[in-house]
Amino acid sequence: MVNFWDSNVWSFLMVITALLVVMMIAHILKRNFKFLKKSLIPVSVLGGIIALIFTTTYKLITGENFFSLEMFSIVNETTTAAGEVVRETALDGIALLEIITYHALAVGFICMGLKSSKKADNNKKRTEEVFNTGITTVSTYLIQAILGLIVTIVAFKFIGIDGLIPAAGIILCLGYGQGTGQALNFGTQYESVGLAGGANFGLAIAALGFLSASIGGVIYLNILRKKKKIKEIVEEDEKLTLENYQGNNEIPTNLSIDKFTIQIAIVGAIYILSYLIMNLLSKIVSSLSATLFGFNFLIGTLLAVLFKFVIKKLREKKIVKREYINDFMMNRIGGSAFDIMIVAGIAAIDLETLKNYIGLLIILAIIGLVSTFIYIRFVCKKLFPEYKYEQFFAMYGMLTGTASTGVILLREIDPNYDTPASDNLVYQNLPAIIFGLPIMFLVPWAAESETACYTVFAIIVGLLIVLELILFRKQIFKKRKAK
Repeated sequence: MVNFWDSNVWSFLMVITALLVVMMIAHILKRNFKFLKKSLIPVSVLGGIIALIFTTTYKLITGENFFSLEMFSIVNETTTAAGEVVRETALDGIALLEIITYHALAVGFICMGLKSSKKADNNKKRTEEVFNTGITTVSTYLIQAILGLIVTIVAFKFIGIDGLIPAAGIILCLGYGQGTGQALNFGTQYESVGLAGGANFGLAIAALGFLSASIGGVIYLNILRKKKKIKEIVEEDEKLTLENYQGNNEIPTNLSIDKFTIQIAIVGAIYILSYLIMNLLSKIVSSLSATLFGFNFLIGTLLAVLFKFVIKKLREKKIVKREYINDFMMNRIGGSAFDIMIVAGIAAIDLETLKNYIGLLIILAIIGLVSTFIYIRFVCKKLFPEYKYEQFFAMYGMLTGTASTGVILLREIDPNYDTPASDNLVYQNLPAIIFGLPIMFLVPWAAESETACYTVFAIIVGLLIVLELILFRKQIFKKRKAK
């Protein structure tokens, strides 16, 4: 029986509302404080930082996590044989924040996948840019993995940190490159084979990666603005026209069902289909269950692109007569999902996890930040000269924090996604998963033994060399031909 006054009925709404309220507070602060307005810090990042400061202060005073309060938690209530009522927390607010983060990422990417692609003057060139973006993503994973392994191998051999295994450093590419979910999954697996506090280790790296993405990205945004390399976005100048809201041959807004409801229904249906596919595949290959569900955003994006392709073909055959997908509304749904994800992702950070391996984690964080910054900046200058800054922020944010961080940083200089950077971020997933799939099998193998760790290290170095030859194929072979 459902009691509407029970906290379980309200807990999820409480968490969502808390995130929205803190974003409103951040918005008010940014609008009224000049230094915040000039900082170019996204409102969602500022809101997350405010939430993190508040929850950390609350924990220092009370010893309890703010989002672990019963009003934010789902509680199981059982009655003992003696008639005593026992209440146990099934999911606290922190778990709900992680769930929100997990789902919001996929929803945002599905919306981006459903949007109509920008027409390029040179179709071959655009395909090449998407391919290069995917190769860059995987190459960055490999660089982060190599540097992370060097740090933990040296620490294991010469410093002797208790509970450390040499393969632990490979989690750097998971926490930075793929986010909290994968870092937590493999950190937990590593904990079962000897890495003390492996789950917290993974969460800590992911947390530091997110901070590297938001803080490092904002600092670079300010540097470019001072050098007048990028234009400052003035929000008041944005003017909406009927063309923004209503595309050619689209369904009208005055149907018996709201047009916005249809957009939500399409996104929801695609995401549910993604779940059914992931669930089916995980039952067929149970050992890959964690990996499959870690790529919920990828499967959702691929299905969104497939749905868009099918609708296009049906329209060409006159079976479907109107356009159902509205880019303006997809931008709004996706933007809201990314904003909520950013706030939830930062608010879920527990600074307590940073106490273990503190020195090692700081070294890994700095190496991850610097190497990713330098490599992505170099690649964008060489391969994406026409929109190098937009491409840099999209990729740097994705490859240090999460994909949504990349989108948030991109929106600060390209709010309407006028450059191909946003499309690159979406469509690069296909080449990235093809070339990056071996990493998913190498990561668990590396933890099996010290010998396995060194073998995986050598394989990763070899893969990086191959991918660099592919990525810079034109520059390398043109020089050889010239000689």
